[in-house]
Amino acid sequence: MFKEKTLPPYLLALPALLLAVLLLATASQVRAKSLLNDNGFVDIVKKANPAVVHIRVEQSVSSGNYGQQFDEMFNNPFFERFFGPQFRQNPQRQKQHKQQGQGSGFIISNDGYILTNNHVVDKADKITVFLSDEREFEATLVGSDPQSDVALIRIEDGGNLPTLPLGDSDALEVGEWVIAIGNPFGLSQTVTVGVVSAKGRSSVGINEYENFIQTDAAINPGNSGGPLLNIEGEVIGINSALFSRTGGYMGIGFAIPVNMVKSIQDQLKSSGKVTRGWLGVIIQDIDKDLAKSFGLKKAEGILISEVQPGSPAEDSSIQQGDVLLRLNGTALQNTADLRNRVALLLPGSTAELDIIRDGKERTIKVKIGERPDNLNQAADYSNDNDTLKKFGLGFQELTPELAERFGFQDKQGVVVSHVEPGSPASAAGMRPGQLVEEVNKEIVKNMDDLSRVISASSDDKRLLLRVRTGSYSQYVVLVAE
Repeated sequence: MFKEKTLPPYLLALPALLLAVLLLATASQVRAKSLLNDNGFVDIVKKANPAVVHIRVEQSVSSGNYGQQFDEMFNNPFFERFFGPQFRQNPQRQKQHKQQGQGSGFIISNDGYILTNNHVVDKADKITVFLSDEREFEATLVGSDPQSDVALIRIEDGGNLPTLPLGDSDALEVGEWVIAIGNPFGLSQTVTVGVVSAKGRSSVGINEYENFIQTDAAINPGNSGGPLLNIEGEVIGINSALFSRTGGYMGIGFAIPVNMVKSIQDQLKSSGKVTRGWLGVIIQDIDKDLAKSFGLKKAEGILISEVQPGSPAEDSSIQQGDVLLRLNGTALQNTADLRNRVALLLPGSTAELDIIRDGKERTIKVKIGERPDNLNQAADYSNDNDTLKKFGLGFQELTPELAERFGFQDKQGVVVSHVEPGSPASAAGMRPGQLVEEVNKEIVKNMDDLSRVISASSDDKRLLLRVRTGSYSQYVVLVAE
């Protein structure tokens, strides 16, 4: 007799599992096809279009009959000698003319609040908003933020206006479908479709605070301020700029992520301006050479190259040479990521920073300050470097005359006097006039200190320097061949 064999339970369940996987795959394909066919995108656009507006601005500009450059020429004393002093003040040569511009925007509340770009409405004397149903309204500027290029305007007496919902840009994935709607070249309600090409684009050089969504959906002049939508019809970005060598579309456009916009919008609505958080540190990204010099296992985190006196960072015991890993539990990607996240924190709030100091991880609490209006943030990311004689540099003592010349009156160190062409120092961007304050984490006050530290170094092919340029200092690793 033969005994009947029974299959293991997991094999019995296999057909059902395969069927479930097949159904899920089929459902995903059906959903993808529905988005790619005409009706899929049409439905999204039909719902969104009424809330997308065309913005036209006017600005009064005063100029001479031949433009500003000719006015400057005519104001030369040479002409005064021939035509008399009244020539320079001749009001007949001055006239007012209207300069016009245009862009896009989208309605976010049924009582008339509209988001757009700051550069669309900046310095406008008159803002006119055109709806998709051909109604037009004069708008008022509620507030603007040039540093992020976000502006909030408002129209009144529009009735119960159509609106667009704001989505979650953090949940966006590279490769997702996106839809841009706007007014490129004056062609209102233009729709283009593409995908998310990249996220977190910074150092583009467009705004002071950058965290762009990059997309290949066509964005052209006039699209600025319009919405970038996900496949659910939610706004995930404000179309802001394009990369182009011709002035037109070349496959690279940038949008401000809506999660950054949300906090800015709330502040503009309540006070007409944006108040940003401030930590008060000079920071730099960590490469493999810096990681090795600071005893890190890998190149991660953000290095504190300087703590500004009287800043929240100094009050919270953050130190020069600390490596920042996380802010409020979120890993920090780079210096731009830290700046953006700190800027969005409310002044007076408390934040937690996870840092590495002397090879050990610890957590520090810091009370966020308010960013000073006159703070020159651009200098935070200066790439100036310096090195020692054997690395292609010459040095001299910091004399009172040199200190006054270079603005180092209250500083100590040695001054770079010469940079050898083709040397590691030259390749690193060094230039005369910089001040070396530390070598291998030791303070150097004069040439004797410099010689002592160099002589005591166990590695004659690598140096860690702290270099000052103007008001800011930065750590630099120099590697000799």
